[in-house]
Amino acid sequence: MLELTDICADYGHIQALKGISLRVGRGEIVALIGANGAGKSSTLNTISGIVRASSGSIIYKGKNITKSHTDSIVRSGIIQVPEGRAILTTMKVSENLELGAFIRKDKRQIKKDIDEILTRFPILGSRLNQPAGTLSGGEQQMLAIGRALMGRPELLLLDEPSMGLAPLMVREIFNIIADIHKTGTAILIVEQNARMALKISSRGYVLETGNIMIEDTSESLLNNRKIIDAYLGG
Repeated sequence: MLELTDICADYGHIQALKGISLRVGRGEIVALIGANGAGKSSTLNTISGIVRASSGSIIYKGKNITKSHTDSIVRSGIIQVPEGRAILTTMKVSENLELGAFIRKDKRQIKKDIDEILTRFPILGSRLNQPAGTLSGGEQQMLAIGRALMGRPELLLLDEPSMGLAPLMVREIFNIIADIHKTGTAILIVEQNARMALKISSRGYVLETGNIMIEDTSESLLNNRKIIDAYLGG
């Protein structure tokens, strides 16, 4: 479904990505792990067109999207849940969900999809008319994921979905991600909680200072002594 080949990208004078290559198969969950500053978020932002690749290629469903604009990438079926959630805090929960469907014209189905989101995230149903900024951290993450699902992604990019959440909420968020995957949505997840990310994914990549250092099955990475020592808490 998605293939990056020798992607380089810069932030100003800093080279964030130094020729990375990775792939995500249709309906697959792939984890991207690494230390802070390794280039994980830069990878997702480059796929989304927020950061422009300076070289290399990004192929999505057979089409080269390396130079595509973000709105075109979203319309093609790639939607990102950004680090920090980026919900619109002064807008109502309902308005944030409606905003997620901005590329769609099927108003009747949009209403049905909102109902499905509220079935998946019941707590949001009781918060619909509240400003999104009044939600707890976990509720805001649910809203950010729900907003992304309103765009009907075929490939969902998740950037640090468990950041700042209590352990019980982390488990709930990962259960939600696993449920979304069961619907056939492919997922590329960037996550500091490497153990949780590898447990729900089929394959993983280890990123260090803008380079892919290891690619393997998630099971193998979970049992790799170097990965255990570096990323899984020994």
